[in-house]
Amino acid sequence: MTAQTERETEAAESAKRAEKVDFKMITFSLAGKEYGVDIMNVKEIAKAGRFTYVPNASPFVRGVYNLRGEIISVIDLRIFFHLPAERKEEEALESLIILKIDEHVFGVIVDAIDKVVGIASVSIQPPHPIFGDINVKYIKGIVENGGKLYIILDVEKIFAPERAEDAPKAGPSDARGAPSPREAEAAVNAGAGGDISASFVKETLAAFRGFYVTGINEEWFAGRYAEWKAVRKDSDLQLKEASEADEFLEGFWSPDTGALWDDDYASAVEAALPPIEAKSINVWNPGCGKGYETWALACVMRKRYPDARIKIWANDSDLLAISMAPNMVFPESIPEYYRPFTAKGRNGLVFAQAVRDSIFFEFHDVMNANTLPPLDIILCRDMLSFVAPIDQKRLLGDFYDKLKPNGIVLCGASERLGEGWSPAGTGAVKAFRRDQ
Repeated sequence: MTAQTERETEAAESAKRAEKVDFKMITFSLAGKEYGVDIMNVKEIAKAGRFTYVPNASPFVRGVYNLRGEIISVIDLRIFFHLPAERKEEEALESLIILKIDEHVFGVIVDAIDKVVGIASVSIQPPHPIFGDINVKYIKGIVENGGKLYIILDVEKIFAPERAEDAPKAGPSDARGAPSPREAEAAVNAGAGGDISASFVKETLAAFRGFYVTGINEEWFAGRYAEWKAVRKDSDLQLKEASEADEFLEGFWSPDTGALWDDDYASAVEAALPPIEAKSINVWNPGCGKGYETWALACVMRKRYPDARIKIWANDSDLLAISMAPNMVFPESIPEYYRPFTAKGRNGLVFAQAVRDSIFFEFHDVMNANTLPPLDIILCRDMLSFVAPIDQKRLLGDFYDKLKPNGIVLCGASERLGEGWSPAGTGAVKAFRRDQ
């Protein structure tokens, strides 16, 4: 083989190697320049905003973000590398690349995300000091593709634990001196004081189950969260699916919630009801669901106030549940407390006509106008916690305005009404009377 033939063969093999695509990268822009990161380090890309602020964190830490139940640190790469960053409106979404480095997940904000580019790894050139915006040690290489020059970042070096000898000597104002790697994650852990994880548990409870943590249930949540932390690893505190939200809420519910109360609880409610001399007693049961608790309260009141004319307005926005509630049939195993108020039906036990006549089941959203007379009793066990905070406030105002001076609100075992209300129940029965 001649020397010329050898050179031609070598050139052909070199060209063939250059055409082989064995490296893919996600490309993006920062301050007018094109960058790329190895796609193997990219978990996903997203548009996101409203990051949760972390106190005492470095300026480049925009906060933390709830990525489907996983709490991740969010770093603004522009500030991280002292590059100019366009100030956006508070509600604006940022371009976010979710990186996975070892077992750690980070979100990095960039100006714009472009596309996936495939190249031959042999075409990557070593970094050069002329690319002075970013410290050369954080650059994997430079590559030209499609008329664009890409700076490939070495994110594993950027976010790797830093050794003392690698620490940048430049001060924070030096555009080439990057802040300490992993400082973002450390800042989140140090600055959050445990509150960030708790705040995201609150958010996921609202997202998965419409449960809102406010002053009504904050005391219960604090205790439950402490229990949750005691039995789960720090990395596993978040609620990643609806079943975990259900597990977290297991201890929240009142006795016999959504069911006929058992003998002991029915007797406890009877003892907690206030003395009422009036011949007509008005009751409101918002969020009555299928009506089990409404029927239970109707029987308790018939026993507590045998001579009074009782009216119970039971509302729910679940059309199927509220349409079935008036015609419920119960098994023979019904608790003994209710037997005096039942009669034999075709398919089981039904409540006597006097009990049936006292309840007005109605399809109604309590967030709309509630035109009711002055009330003696409001039954809303475990209901307020599933109302958005702004609506909780409005509904409590409605309770306060409609309740008679001696009236009570029966709420959930894990709920309290707070300012403007005084406890009026005992034991398992949580009742509140408005302050005069």
